[in-house]
Amino acid sequence: MESELSIGKLAEAAGVNIETIRYYQRRGLLDEPTKPMSGHRRYSAEATKRVRFIKRAQALGFTLIEVGGLLTLDAACACTETRALAARKLELIAQKMADLGAIQNMLNGLVQQCDAGAGDADCPIIDALAEG
Repeated sequence: MESELSIGKLAEAAGVNIETIRYYQRRGLLDEPTKPMSGHRRYSAEATKRVRFIKRAQALGFTLIEVGGLLTLDAACACTETRALAARKLELIAQKMADLGAIQNMLNGLVQQCDAGAGDADCPIIDALAEG
């Protein structure tokens, strides 16, 4: 990989589009290199690693604000705090999964009520939503 990349090459290497790079810069997650008098900004190979880190963290459910916190913790070599943040995220995901399971069970019950109905009565799904 080249030691210095254009924004297009950086985006390609990191698997994102150019606007994503610019957005991360506006959010303060990625430094914007200075622009030489005659030429284009150049990004280091480290910028590729940083963008990939951001995307992977997002895929794990971290918000961009939380990603910023992770980047700060990484710079401070604060593994204990990073672990705590990940553990909190894991708890949130478990709660969301439980909530989704309850929603799934409710919808399954409503669909079964529809399947058991004669077809000419009021719709149990509509009735349940109207009551709620």
